[in-house]
Amino acid sequence: MKVSLCTITLNEEGVLNGLLRDFRDQSYPHDRIEIIMVDNGSTDRSLEIMQEFCETDNGFYNVRLYSNPSVHKNQAAAWNVALEHATGDIIIRVDAHSKIPRHFVARNVFNIKEGEDIVGGGRPNICQNPNKWTLTLLAAEESLFGSSVADYRRAAASKEYHDSLFHAAYKREVFEKVGGFNEELGRTEDNELHYRMRQAGYKFCCCPEIVSYQHTRNTLDRMIKQKYGNGYWIGLTSGVCPKCLSYFHFIPFVFLIALVLSLIVWIIGQPVFFAVIIAMYSMFNFVNTVGAFVLKKSLNPMFLLLPFIFPLLHISYGVGTLVGLVKMPFWKKKLDGSAERRIEEVRKAVVKNSYSSRRKWRKYD
Repeated sequence: MKVSLCTITLNEEGVLNGLLRDFRDQSYPHDRIEIIMVDNGSTDRSLEIMQEFCETDNGFYNVRLYSNPSVHKNQAAAWNVALEHATGDIIIRVDAHSKIPRHFVARNVFNIKEGEDIVGGGRPNICQNPNKWTLTLLAAEESLFGSSVADYRRAAASKEYHDSLFHAAYKREVFEKVGGFNEELGRTEDNELHYRMRQAGYKFCCCPEIVSYQHTRNTLDRMIKQKYGNGYWIGLTSGVCPKCLSYFHFIPFVFLIALVLSLIVWIIGQPVFFAVIIAMYSMFNFVNTVGAFVLKKSLNPMFLLLPFIFPLLHISYGVGTLVGLVKMPFWKKKLDGSAERRIEEVRKAVVKNSYSSRRKWRKYD
């Protein structure tokens, strides 16, 4: 089967060489892989690095580089550019801030040949520049308490089906049926697209032999900004596609509201509610901090900062959701249906490419 291996970039020069090296190292026949890269307006050396990769002969069927021409300089718009130009039977999405093993493509292809429409695997976090501080941030990101309960973040013990996958491989027909990404959305474009795929009857198969990795943010301020942005887009997305979100997405927001309300009640003379919330949170905080030492088998003294990092991440996410919910009614009024039209345009482009791709790849069949 022919594979379109796609990635998009925005100022990723620090990790991009590593990912492109992973592309070169793939065990799946290179003459059955096309590489599609989309630059989303980088101002660092990302574009130059990708251009150099295009000029190097690594035996791939094709290597192509595009820029995102959309007024929406977000991930959804850039991924749509990749979809419009992909010609493979299988389309694999890999974020630039990631790492994939040597057999990543081959194992995805194998499982799709076994009859699955969408496959993927666990996506643990890794640390780009390991030191005591960045490993502490990694521990916070890996913790269920500090980050996410999403199933795809951890490796599967056996084949199982989830609501979503990260770095998934899709049969081409999936996009022919549901179309592209919603370009009105920022951080939640995956949630909305995968919701449409589930509604269309597709299942997300998580395979234990497939794994990929994502680099965690290596500074606290970047991690806080990331959590705020994630929460912000949860708030906005709740106004256009509430069913594509889980109640887990709103836990930091509920915590924030409970904290503020209990503080107000304390001010008027009833401190018990605030004390109960703080006591419960402190218990979870303590257990997860101890768990970081145990699970990591580490005596890193900076892990003692986790009880302070966890609430910063939770409150940042909760504040982001609050701001998003407040802005959501005004944001919805500005939506003009262009996102839906764009989704259909991408669907038609994928369908059109199906015919031309059969001609282009015929000599490899």
